[in-house]
Order: sequence, then C-alpha cells, then structure tokens
Amino acid sequence: MSLKVAVAGASGYAGGEVLRLLAGHPEFEVATVTAGANAGNALADHQPHLRSLSHLTLQETSPQTLAGHDVVFLALPHGASGAVTAELPGDALVIDCGADHRLTDPADWARFYGGEHHRAWTYGVPELPTASGKLRDELVGARRIAAPGCNASAVSLAIAPGIRATVIEEQDIVAVLTVGPSGAGKNLKTMYLASEILGSAAPYAVGGTHRHIPEITQNLRLAGASNPTVSFTPVLVPMSRGILATVTARLTPGSTAADVQDAWRQAYDGEPFAQVLAEGRFPRTADVVGANTALIGVTVDEAAGRVVAVIAMDNLVKGTAGAAVQSANVALGFDETTGLTTDGVAP
Repeated sequence: MSLKVAVAGASGYAGGEVLRLLAGHPEFEVATVTAGANAGNALADHQPHLRSLSHLTLQETSPQTLAGHDVVFLALPHGASGAVTAELPGDALVIDCGADHRLTDPADWARFYGGEHHRAWTYGVPELPTASGKLRDELVGARRIAAPGCNASAVSLAIAPGIRATVIEEQDIVAVLTVGPSGAGKNLKTMYLASEILGSAAPYAVGGTHRHIPEITQNLRLAGASNPTVSFTPVLVPMSRGILATVTARLTPGSTAADVQDAWRQAYDGEPFAQVLAEGRFPRTADVVGANTALIGVTVDEAAGRVVAVIAMDNLVKGTAGAAVQSANVALGFDETTGLTTDGVAP
C-alpha cells in the first residue's frame, strides 16, 4: 500500500520538484498539496508540467491540513517551517526543504537568518562523509529530516573527502560557485529578471555573508575538521537550474596527488548519486540536469600546493528535492534509488 504524502509549498520551484519526483515514486501517493497566497488555485495553474497531478487543488498550509499523512515534505520560505513542524504528529516522517532545522548552533541562526531558532534535525545528505562513516547511518529510521541547502551540499560533497582523509588543511578553503536563479525560489526581484540576468554573471552575498556558510562549516566538522574556514562566493548565471562549484584547499604536507585521488574515490566508492570522474575529467552542469547525481572531478595544482575539486549538480534535484526523497527512502527502508535517476537530460 502506498504511503499518503502531503507537500507544503507546492506552488514553488522546490515544491514542484518534490512533486515531480514523487509522481514517479512507486511507494508514495501525493494526496495533499498546500500553498500560501496561492491556496485555492489548481496545482496545474502553477505547475502545468505536472500533468499526472493536475487533479489536485492547493489547500491552505496549516498543521491541520498536513496532519494525517504518513510523509510530509515542506518547501516553505526560510523561517516558516518551524511553527508548522512543532504541531505535526511525531509518528509522521517530516522532511523540511527549508533552512529552519539545519543549523545546530543558535548563534549561527541568529547571525545568518534571525528569528527563532528551531531544533536541528538529521541532515539529509546520505553520502556525506563523516569522521566515522556516512550520514546515511543517522538517517535510518529518522522521523525528522532537514534537506540541505543546495550550495552547502555542493561544497560539502566536493571537499569533505579531503577533510576526512586529512589530505587537505581545514583553514583557507575557497569555494566559488556559478548557480542558476531557481535556487532562490520564485522571487519577483530585479536581480532575477531576464533583462538583468541574460548575458551576465553577477556575484552576490560576497564577503562571508551567504547563509549557507555555517551549514558548510557544520558539515566539515562532521567530516573531522575542528575549526574550518571557508571563503564562499556564489555567482548568478543565466541558466535556469544547476550549480558548478570549484572548491580549493591547501594540500597537507606530505600528501600527494595519488593520496588525493584515493581519498575521493574511497569516500564515494559504490555511491549511486555521488560519482568521482576519471582523473583529468571535470563535470558540466549540462551533465546533471534533471538527475539526482553529483559529478566530481578532483586534481592537485602542484604549483599552488592546492587541491581543486569541481562538482556539478542540479540545484533543484540533488541540491534539494532529490536529496529529500533520497533521505526519505533511507529513513523508510526503501531502496535508496527508488523514484530517482542518475541520468540527466541532454541536450
């Protein structure tokens, strides 16, 4: 029997991507979709590509509407999930695609988000290396899961193997990302207008101000770092979806290029959705569109004494909705790949 699922924030990009994946998942039945200002509208008015779910109508987002489901996915604006999740029954599996339950440190929340800090949940990146294994181990049987920030999971997956294997130094990690505007949601802001973004690349949240920085350092501490520092610069580019992150770090004394290749391959050996490319090969965002796959290329800049890791992922799939569904699969004991694909769409 299929599990009864509700998706809150179903009219947005993240909610729509969750629905797209759930529509092809054999264990889930989407029973309820909710929204804020768009409540009362047909789902098809906001997600016209989801033809198999066009019979659904957006309802009001409230604990009462979401109660009674086996699984609840929340794709709400940052700061909006906590009040809802506090009233949901404990026996339901709840996956929050927002930031409300990601950060363990209230000071980090106060500095980068503000407002009430809510308890951190199990982090939803199963293949993320930790000092003792993978985060997958903590997801088994979990009932509350925080899906990752797309940029945060990209940087973390790209560089955490080096932290765990101690082949890179945890200080002076530098990450520069090109990202598509869908990561910001359906926001009517000037910087996301076609006339502003087409033919241009624009940095934002420069100088240590991006909200994903504490999430990245939190993940690197899980991998074994004690006090990591990350310089993080995202750049908005004219592609609807995708992240290409170039992450560099100082090579530790005595470590070699062969050690680096071994560290990344051992970290992701056998992983269906985090794959290391052959030495000398590097990914493109076009290779992962529509897939729940993170492709990673890694090398050593011998002259600079730095490791360079390049990762490509679809910010709406592996960066958010795919990670949420993948984590739900692990929590519920389904095959981790159920309803997800490693194959992208080309051209």
